[in-house]
Amino acid sequence: MEWIQPKGWPRPKGYSNGVLPGPGRMLVLAGQVGWDEHEKLVPGGLVPQFEQALKNVLTVVEAAGGKPEHLVQLRIYLTDKQAYLSQGEALGKVWKKLMGRHYPCMSGLVIAGLVEEGAMVELEGLAVLP
Repeated sequence: MEWIQPKGWPRPKGYSNGVLPGPGRMLVLAGQVGWDEHEKLVPGGLVPQFEQALKNVLTVVEAAGGKPEHLVQLRIYLTDKQAYLSQGEALGKVWKKLMGRHYPCMSGLVIAGLVEEGAMVELEGLAVLP
């Protein structure tokens, strides 16, 4: 994979501008909310739900034979912008715990709501597996 950083642009914080995947198999990841293997949302709000949703994404990647660094794109759907902004440091700690310093291309979208009642965040993305 080749990570793209246009000349003269400041290095982004917490995401990448682009990636050329190269050879491999593309894995399309369905939206994952912060629920456990019994489809019960984890308690505690945005940060625990984000952590569980990211774990769910990584579980799917690993089930296909991949690793966290094979994730090339992630979309974050949020129901509460203020919660996201005010808890950024805690969310960053979760990210580093699960992903290290790997930052795929990312988008964050604030939406009116999610289909799963009580869900505050949903993650979907793409991975390219060797």
